[in-house]
Amino acid sequence: MQTTPLQFSRIASIDIVRGLVMVIMALDHVRELIHVDSLTQDPTDLGTTTPAIFFTRWITHLCAPIFVFLAGTSAFLSAARSGDTQASRRFLISRGVWLLILEFTVVNFGIWFDIRFGVLLFQVIAAIGIGLVVLGLAIRVPAGVLGVAGLAIACLHNLLPPNVPLFSVNAIPLGTDTTLLIGYPPVPWLAIMLMGYGFGTLLQKTEDRAGLLLKLGAICLLAFTALRSVNGYGDPAPWSTQQDALFSVMSFLNVSKYPPSLQFDLLMLGIMFLLLSAAERMKGLIPRIVMVYGKVPLFYYLLHWYVIHLALFAVLFIQGFSTADFLFGFRFGRPEAPSGLPLAGVYLVWMGVVCVMYPLCRWYSRYKEEHRQNLWLRYI
Repeated sequence: MQTTPLQFSRIASIDIVRGLVMVIMALDHVRELIHVDSLTQDPTDLGTTTPAIFFTRWITHLCAPIFVFLAGTSAFLSAARSGDTQASRRFLISRGVWLLILEFTVVNFGIWFDIRFGVLLFQVIAAIGIGLVVLGLAIRVPAGVLGVAGLAIACLHNLLPPNVPLFSVNAIPLGTDTTLLIGYPPVPWLAIMLMGYGFGTLLQKTEDRAGLLLKLGAICLLAFTALRSVNGYGDPAPWSTQQDALFSVMSFLNVSKYPPSLQFDLLMLGIMFLLLSAAERMKGLIPRIVMVYGKVPLFYYLLHWYVIHLALFAVLFIQGFSTADFLFGFRFGRPEAPSGLPLAGVYLVWMGVVCVMYPLCRWYSRYKEEHRQNLWLRYI
């Protein structure tokens, strides 16, 4: 079916916010691989964590929901620009399948560096892949209807009991040597993508994007505060008063990501809307730098795991370990003996990784612009 394409230019605020969360995301992955206590300590366990470690982890909770939501919005805008329903369906389904292939090959090896692939981790790239396939199959359904369906799932899935397949984290044995770990249950993350897809219709209808985004952010954060304050519906982990005010705030903000609860969605997406609203008015050097990452998010995502792993190996060699000491799989290559860096070192490595990625992302962004006729570039 051929329709009249809508005229959408690239929305700079989306690239800015997506670039920002890509930069923040690298901090979490550096912490996971290199922080001295990352293999033994849960950074959100208020009984053992510190404020610095807690907020280093908590701020990165923004990344996955924003990445997934904006993937849905970008899918809507791409289909709207095309105006060709059949071509959009083919692209969404093929790109979704491609993301699933990348997740269980390039991404999983980048995370674990385990040539045996003993653990297959289903996380954000696979969740987006599933979402794109669903959007492709449902492309004739009005975007607003899909957005409402996503909102309904996000609001209601916490009524389900724990461990419902496709809604909860799970480990599935695949033979004797391989385990499929569902870290990002498909349905709750699909809900976020559907909401992002439906959000595209609001962008189509408004001229005051900044004002709309500000209102949506305020609504989400007020709803989160109301639900969280009374320890009501929407998160399996209630907050409680702690030993001091700061830890009480940490408890209040410590919402559940695995799977993403309603309160998690409201808090993270509320902050996202405020960031998008602010980005609508941003000008100058810093937004232009951040946009470089946001224009090529998949390229950044795939490559940054390997850059971080090289940084980890450099740290281990400096600390006197040899390749014979490296243990892969769940240890990422970390030896049994104590290894890694304190939190200050994590931040230094993170800044180094982000700096290394900038010229690579800038080069690839320019390459894509100069070779638009190469349709395969749309897949990375």
